[in-house]
Amino acid sequence: MKTKPLFLIVTPSFNQAKFIAQTIDSVICQTGDFDIFYVVMDGGSSDGTVKILKAAEQKTFKNKSLSLQSFKFQSQKDKGQTDAINKGIKFFDEQMKIKNLKLDKDSLVIFAYINSDDYYLPNAFSQVVTAFKKESNKQWLVADSLIVDENGKNIQNLVRIYKQMLRKIYQFFPSLLFILNPIPQPSTFISYQAIKEIGQFDVNLRFVMDYQYWLRMQKKYGLPIFLNTALSSFRIHGLSKGGSQFEKQFAEQFKVARKYCHNMAFLLLHQAHNWVTTTIYRFLK
Repeated sequence: MKTKPLFLIVTPSFNQAKFIAQTIDSVICQTGDFDIFYVVMDGGSSDGTVKILKAAEQKTFKNKSLSLQSFKFQSQKDKGQTDAINKGIKFFDEQMKIKNLKLDKDSLVIFAYINSDDYYLPNAFSQVVTAFKKESNKQWLVADSLIVDENGKNIQNLVRIYKQMLRKIYQFFPSLLFILNPIPQPSTFISYQAIKEIGQFDVNLRFVMDYQYWLRMQKKYGLPIFLNTALSSFRIHGLSKGGSQFEKQFAEQFKVARKYCHNMAFLLLHQAHNWVTTTIYRFLK
């Protein structure tokens, strides 16, 4: 069955009652000529998150073209963020089978995951659809992302500018991905076809399951579509992994790079970049 473009959005969640309502609203309030199937996979929160999820489920509407509800959630113990993302993808597949629905091979289905403390900016999905239709041979898209604090105030503008510059270099030097990760996860969108071909996110990775997935995508499909505009806000706060455990994150990132890259010069540059970045982060904190 041929459908309008469809977004499959997954949010892994655990005890983020302070932020998750904004995350949900940023998805379900996107407007344009597309459908949205949004699922929150909650790890058994005990802080009021489930109450917020129930209220959101009551507000949302039926996806008329697919007869699928546009918002669903599950709350049960999982093995962490990566496991929750994989479960969200599996849940969508199961719903399609239950409804006995099959997507046309030419249907544009786009996957993304947004963490429960981040959020999309208005008109983000419309821009993604336009870009994918314009470059239909591409299987993924990378855009800019704001960096905000717990109150939504823009922070670390120099870091954002630095990553913008790195992405410009990356467009002409794909091997840069072996040295560092200039790709903002909340502003990355992948065709569902590619997700099915590449497979699940690696549950053995706690911090850089996204970075590893970018390496897998690049190996099979080459460079993504690049958009210079910001499509999301990435939030840094005291309890966020990126804000409190960056040293562990960079250590895991290097292990992944070493698995996919066998160029010693690139790996040495990767280590050097990690050292400089962690030093700067310590100073900023």
